[in-house]
Amino acid sequence: MTNKRPLGLPSARLIVIAAVAGLIAGAVAVYVRNTGSGNGEVAADAGACEGTVELARTVDEFARGEVAAMAAATSPRLIDLSFKGPEGQDLKTSDFAGKTVLLNLWATWCGPCREEMPALNNLQKEMGGEDFEVVAVNIDTGSDEKPKAFLAETRVDALGYYRDSTMGVFNTMKKEGLAFGLPVTLILDRKGCLVSAMNGPAVWDSTDAKALITAAKGS
Repeated sequence: MTNKRPLGLPSARLIVIAAVAGLIAGAVAVYVRNTGSGNGEVAADAGACEGTVELARTVDEFARGEVAAMAAATSPRLIDLSFKGPEGQDLKTSDFAGKTVLLNLWATWCGPCREEMPALNNLQKEMGGEDFEVVAVNIDTGSDEKPKAFLAETRVDALGYYRDSTMGVFNTMKKEGLAFGLPVTLILDRKGCLVSAMNGPAVWDSTDAKALITAAKGS
């Protein structure tokens, strides 16, 4: 769990939209839980995440301004989530070992998600590389048509196309108390351990966000 309930709320209008999106996502997640998702559980492994507690504390000092809602993990543990990659291949969070990851869940029907996607794209353009990646996972049900059309329309061209049409990744995070609605964002360290989390949108290409990511990278 994190040490405070994430409440990322840059504007009153987005608060209302996020609340509605959260209700919709929660309703769908109940259905997904009953049908099964194929996603793994969040694994408690103090040994694997040794050192992450201190990193989480350091990162928490940079949770201010546009990213003030980012909540440090009080008990870092490995995050085991499954989704599809750009070529439709099976991926897990463990496949990004060696990179600091900003894992973001979004959907085309989520207004705040749509608003923050260009900023996530800009963050990836500026800071993405061998040591950091924005992994934005779309959880629209159905075909790829809507999410791909949205990304093309908004010129989001730097992010990899990651998908989970079962919403299993959201359902697992919800069960673990990490997701209350959309968007939801986690920071994972290079070992795949949870550093911090937030619910709600943020300006991810802001100076505050870049400072947060720099701290998470340990550089």
